[in-house]
Amino acid sequence: MYWLNTLTLLLIVIGGINWLLVGLFQFDLVAAIFGGQDAALSRIVYILVGLSALWQIGPLLRLFSGDGVTVRRTPPR
Repeated sequence: MYWLNTLTLLLIVIGGINWLLVGLFQFDLVAAIFGGQDAALSRIVYILVGLSALWQIGPLLRLFSGDGVTVRRTPPR
């Protein structure tokens, strides 16, 4: 699950940067890269970013409940 959480966080960061660009400059980077907002690849990216945000609700709720923060220490040698 670590890889899935890492991937979804990366997609959320990409989505956040895209929204920052839309808000500041009215420039949609995803649409510019993949051929417009209606292009199939753009829609796939938008869907993956949205699903990533939904996926990250679980870890966020665990964090607020106190179950999600774990400190791992390497044993002394």
